[in-house]
Amino acid sequence: MAVYAFGADYDGKDVYTDFISNSCVGIGWSYKDNTSGHNLVKSIKAGDVVYIKKCNIGSDITVRAVGIVTDYESKAVPGVAEIARNVRWLCENEFVIQNPKNTDKNNVRSNSVYEEFNLDVISQIIGKL
Repeated sequence: MAVYAFGADYDGKDVYTDFISNSCVGIGWSYKDNTSGHNLVKSIKAGDVVYIKKCNIGSDITVRAVGIVTDYESKAVPGVAEIARNVRWLCENEFVIQNPKNTDKNNVRSNSVYEEFNLDVISQIIGKL
């Protein structure tokens, strides 16, 4: 099991409620514009944990929802994500994780999608399941 974070801000458009109502998570970038992001989304496995985050460089992590990927399907969700995965949302109560400044300098938290490796962050995410 791995833990992945997804942003829901598409150039100022918040797609959080679209993710929740479509039981999915994904990225809006085209394959041409973000090949690595598409490949990362395709590599996520059924049973992996995903969370929707809001986080700027150096800020705390606002977690908006936590869920489990339900299958191996990668799909487009028109108007929401160029590539998405099906998710069963288990926690939709927003909470904040303090920025792990002393261990995660120059991290990837402002990226649209990334695998989470910080054990404290993972522990807090798993604790919401």
